[in-house]
Amino acid sequence: MDTNNAERVMAQANNHVENINRLLRGIKSEIFTDYICSNNKGIVITTYKVAASSDLNIMEKYMKDLNNVDSNEIMSPRLLQSKSYLKILGISYFVKYTNLSIMPDIIKRVI
Repeated sequence: MDTNNAERVMAQANNHVENINRLLRGIKSEIFTDYICSNNKGIVITTYKVAASSDLNIMEKYMKDLNNVDSNEIMSPRLLQSKSYLKILGISYFVKYTNLSIMPDIIKRVI
């Protein structure tokens, strides 16, 4: 997400958190959004549990449907896969005996 999009989203971050949580409740998801922040790469949406792919899809659709955001600049959401984050959780970065990165369903099973 480019800088202009990030600034537009951050200007109304509280409203976006509420709207995303409303949508997640609508699909009876067990997670909710804690907050939205920005970094040098874009927007980070933090949840209190590991998000399933359906939850990520809801968040992506919401962000792309915002009127003041260029939807072409929005990348597909993904879970954090930094080694330090996964180490804190005690999860291996790669699937054992393969070179495949872990997926959300694997994280969910481990947690």
